[in-house]
Amino acid sequence: MTNQPLSGQRVLIVEDEMMIAMMLEDMLSQLGCTVAAMAANPASALAIIESQPIDAAVLDVNLDGQTSYGVAAALEERGIPFLFSTGYGALALDERYRRRRLLQKPFRQEDLGKALSAILAERAAGPQGI
Repeated sequence: MTNQPLSGQRVLIVEDEMMIAMMLEDMLSQLGCTVAAMAANPASALAIIESQPIDAAVLDVNLDGQTSYGVAAALEERGIPFLFSTGYGALALDERYRRRRLLQKPFRQEDLGKALSAILAERAAGPQGI
């Protein structure tokens, strides 16, 4: 069953664990999203952001010893909504990103769908207080 608000949304997956990336790809497809691309490290993710249209992104915080904060900054500059996924809690996030949506691993498809719908709705509502 397709979740209408997410239908056709192009989502970038930034995840270094292949099994988790594949699980995310499956969840996103079931939610009606198109997986725009997958990246396992910040450099690949940044190249994708530069070269492909994406509507949203799911960022693992820790990418084999590197963080995804540079990717988050690039997404912010372009006004592309994103959420973090991590096995750590919100307090493990860099302070500047603690107000961002966070999916605690492991999470359910329903939680992913709600979080993506929320960040896309926030983007549609426009900047607030900036």
